[in-house]
Amino acid sequence: MKPAILIVDDEAGVRSALRGVLRDEGYVVDVVATGEACVEATASRRFDMILLDVWLPGIDGLATLERLRERHVDVAVVMISGHGSIESAVRAIKMGAFDFIEKPLSLEKTVLVVRNALRQRELEAENRALRAHVDRQHVMVGESFVMRQLREQVAMAAPTNGRVLVYGENGTGKELVARSIHALSRRRDGPFVEVNCAAIPEELIESELFGHVKGAFTGAVNDRRGKFEAADGGTIFLDEIADMSLKTQAKVLRVLQEQVVDPVGGQASVRVDVRVVAATNKELSTEIRSGRFRDDLYFRLNVVPIFVPPLRDRDEDIPLLAEHFMTDLAREHGRRPRAFSSDALTILRRYPWPGNVRELRNVVERLLIMVPGDRIEVYHLSFLEGASAAEREVYGVDGQMLPLGEARDRFERDYILRVLADQQGNISRTADLLRVERSNLYRKMKAFGIVPTRSREPGLEGGD
Repeated sequence: MKPAILIVDDEAGVRSALRGVLRDEGYVVDVVATGEACVEATASRRFDMILLDVWLPGIDGLATLERLRERHVDVAVVMISGHGSIESAVRAIKMGAFDFIEKPLSLEKTVLVVRNALRQRELEAENRALRAHVDRQHVMVGESFVMRQLREQVAMAAPTNGRVLVYGENGTGKELVARSIHALSRRRDGPFVEVNCAAIPEELIESELFGHVKGAFTGAVNDRRGKFEAADGGTIFLDEIADMSLKTQAKVLRVLQEQVVDPVGGQASVRVDVRVVAATNKELSTEIRSGRFRDDLYFRLNVVPIFVPPLRDRDEDIPLLAEHFMTDLAREHGRRPRAFSSDALTILRRYPWPGNVRELRNVVERLLIMVPGDRIEVYHLSFLEGASAAEREVYGVDGQMLPLGEARDRFERDYILRVLADQQGNISRTADLLRVERSNLYRKMKAFGIVPTRSREPGLEGGD
């Protein structure tokens, strides 16, 4: 779609010349002669850019620009004037104008300014889209009581500089909590630096955290900033802090106490201003008693403790999370999102999720890629270990035991679905394995609301 430009100038010759040259450049161009007409035009049509004369009859260009900003008109504005002054230019830029050019206009320069303004607008739009995507990835999804409590804790802790210690099992979203704390803090415009303490070899972790100078050890061919220095003015997230050696813990403690780091092999300390958020999947009191974690470091880190609940403790959030992941992953893979049947969601809620939210995301990604149709049914989830068939057959969604007839029907339905899944939806082979007539199997499927996922086989159309 071609960019739309509005020219606002009281001189007919200027309007005509600019319209001609900009149309030749491939833009869609409209012209008006007054500020009032400009405001009216932007109320009824969207423009990508406005070339706005300062000296206009009625309200002048600066007043027009002010009205556009009051109305939150999203458009790039370039001011033009035959009576330009530094004061007018400064005021226009402060009000959000992209640039200020003087008459007599150089058409070549004007075209260049227009290109630059439109390119800047395009970059800003891309940045907003990227930020929206990142924000969506880092949103804490869930409306359960424990999730509402978690969001409240994050909202209270974030605006402060207090250190936070995040507890939770693997895959619960401890990094997401840390990123949310940073995003809601006064340091949000500073860096967020993540360090996985369990993934860095012991011989390298000090260099990774505190940096090193050239020649400090074999392979140190250049000076290198550490993670603490890289996080200056922002937040450092020390994930799996309990996996750090006692020697490194002592050095981290000094950083917390004095806000300085000592690069490996260096002679001078480097002062840093860093907020620390740490996380662990271990019980630190047990680690302290066993001598594997320093109690003085624990007390420094545990200013604001936050516990991230496992997914099994907030199963009512699973449908929301599944839909959230399905939407995001479908966009990422360029595929149409799949819908979950109510029975499939029931199975997801009853599964214990030892890998927590991370495991759920992986399961949704697998279903998006491997399920051929548009709907995810119970038999597509047969790969979930621990999703007990007996439990599914005996209990309803409300957790109450089912009547005998309903439990029998559920068992029969699930059994048919599992065999169908094993046979990739082939009804003839499924009927042979179940030792029933294909027409009888088809009637059962129809009664249980099971829709074949393969194209219809010969002889199936009649139902009998």
